[in-house]
Amino acid sequence: MEKKKDKREYANDLGVFLPHYEMGEHRIVCPNCSSQRNKKYEKCLSVTTTRDAILWFCHHCEWQGGAKDNDYMTTYSPNLKAQWQEGKFPPKEVAPVVPIISAKNHSLSQNSVTWLHNRKISQATAEQFGLYTKDSKLCFPYYLDGELVNIKSRTKDKKFLQEKGATKCLYNIDMLKKHWDNNPDYEDYVPQRTKSVIFVEGEMDVLALYEAGYKNVVSLPDGAPQTAKFKSDDKRFLAFEHSKWIFDADEVIVATDADENGKALRLEIIHRFGKDICKVVNFPRIDDWQCKDANECLISYDTTVLKECIEYAEEFPVQGLHGVKEFHDAVQNIYDGNEQKAFSTGFKELDKIYKIMPSTFNLITGIPNHGKSNFLDQILLNLAENLDWNFAIFSPEHSTPNHIRRLLEKRCRKPFDIGMNARISQSELNDGISFLDEHFRFIENTEEIPNIEFILSKAKLAKQRFGIKGLVIDPFNQISPDRDYAKREDEHIRDIIAKCQQFARNHQLVVWMVAHPHKLHRNDSGMIPPPDLYQVSGSAHWANMADVGLVVHRDFENDTTRIITRKIREQGVYGHIGQKFFKFDNISKVYLEIDENNLGE
Repeated sequence: MEKKKDKREYANDLGVFLPHYEMGEHRIVCPNCSSQRNKKYEKCLSVTTTRDAILWFCHHCEWQGGAKDNDYMTTYSPNLKAQWQEGKFPPKEVAPVVPIISAKNHSLSQNSVTWLHNRKISQATAEQFGLYTKDSKLCFPYYLDGELVNIKSRTKDKKFLQEKGATKCLYNIDMLKKHWDNNPDYEDYVPQRTKSVIFVEGEMDVLALYEAGYKNVVSLPDGAPQTAKFKSDDKRFLAFEHSKWIFDADEVIVATDADENGKALRLEIIHRFGKDICKVVNFPRIDDWQCKDANECLISYDTTVLKECIEYAEEFPVQGLHGVKEFHDAVQNIYDGNEQKAFSTGFKELDKIYKIMPSTFNLITGIPNHGKSNFLDQILLNLAENLDWNFAIFSPEHSTPNHIRRLLEKRCRKPFDIGMNARISQSELNDGISFLDEHFRFIENTEEIPNIEFILSKAKLAKQRFGIKGLVIDPFNQISPDRDYAKREDEHIRDIIAKCQQFARNHQLVVWMVAHPHKLHRNDSGMIPPPDLYQVSGSAHWANMADVGLVVHRDFENDTTRIITRKIREQGVYGHIGQKFFKFDNISKVYLEIDENNLGE
């Protein structure tokens, strides 16, 4: 009997090889047309991997196809999706929740039934979720793609245990996926489609909202943190790794507990999905008594009140007029150093005038070929090495391989090319590539000049799935110049800066924008002085709107580079107006701080 192939084997047989097969978007060389093209190494084949299939489309020859376990198809028709939907290439349905209470020794005790009843959770709901009692503990099965992957148990004294070595996934994730897939409001033909998810803090809150009619509700397996840390590698949030498609949500309702831990979890969730799509649930308060969570709201009131809490969830923050108390959490986090904390550039002296502040828009300017991009690369690498930060980079002036080459030199402290000094060895190259792959993602669009919306959409995806802390757009003039015919150039620039600022603040990350000055004139000494921010090409909005304005200026005669802070919006918080001097080491390819006291003006 011929061995059945899985989707990866079919894709490989057709020449579609991926460096890894994690769910998401990939870009590789097309095996169908690249060998006959001048641009043999251009990554023109877009590949999408899902849990059920691998799909691809070539932006050059329009070859497309897909593979699933034991089946594949290829076509030149633009209607591959339609063929899929027509059943010629059907996706596998998500397996339904399988109750396990009927299994041997897996049933609900009468005490558990009574306990649940007192919390207004019906036996039918308990059975739907497969709850059972074992050794006097109430057990909550966790399913992922129809498979039982974890069991969380609750003791009488409210201690929680999980299976050792179990796969961490979101509670009720299968029901959410099935709800998204089956809800007609989510089909492509509906103009105002939404993919909504409700986050709560525990399994009982999931059951409470299910009693109220909500199927799109999930909970993290490990509860809430004591404080918000906003770390991309926080083990508490590993459950997202097995359901990255959840970041396709365009509405996130956060219904965590009304205590300090719940507020910390709320901030963590908002940090990962973005303020722009998040809403916050406020549970009822009477005098000094506050409903703690969804289940307590259900017990104290009924499903009608619980539904009202969800339906009237407030945007974060509420648009329009705000009271001071609405910002209590944000101010508290600034006070505690958990949010809005300035970080070191990796240069001791530079830190005195410029630190890295999340949620800010940083403008970098300077005369062409004075090292703006090179110096910014140094800061990014310092942050990656010292703070484990991740970044997305849009830098079309440099091909991505050449940009990686430049970063490799700084990482390895050696030249990339053959020369007088020892170059990067093969093992150092491999280690460097691995490090950079952990910390950097590059935004590309080979078909057309991308607009700011395209760049920010890819950066948002990188934030959700990769945990980036910074976005680089280098330079501004490589963004599509297309604009509303009714807008002047300065208005167009203003809108782009505003969108970048809003993106930085919604996602608590740093945006660096490199922009060139207009043509500068030499002074009486025959030198071109460092530009100010009002000399950046196109608009005075650069100077007026930027949170940080940096100038990179090289003195070729003395072989030094000067970093000048022209603007720091919050002086004393993340910098001061001033300047610092550096020397570029041609051997190690890194910038070294020097004592400006030994230099003349």
